Amino acid sequence: MATTITRENLAQETDNKITVIDFWAPWCGPCKIMDPVLEAMEEEFGDRIHFGKMNVDNNEDVAKQYKVMGLPSIVLFKNGKAVEKVTGVYPKEKMAHYLNRKLEEM
Repeated sequence: MATTITRENLAQETDNKITVIDFWAPWCGPCKIMDPVLEAMEEEFGDRIHFGKMNVDNNEDVAKQYKVMGLPSIVLFKNGKAVEKVTGVYPKEKMAHYLNRKLEEM
């Protein structure tokens, strides 16, 4: 299960080779569509990628810091630094392809 990310634990939780944080909100319909996709990705890649979720309603300042303008947004961190952001709903196959590419870049 993805770790709940807050401004307090963000630095600690992104201190991994690769961390994927889902910026979401409870009122966001597309976020609910992405939930099962990200759960499947965590099941498939959880041994190589750390997964987290950040509720933007409780962490607006952090969302602004990473230029999250639309939901859902996935921010990819490498060794604690945000390096990439994707926004919108992705099918499992497309998200798996994206994560595999990021792992190959390591």
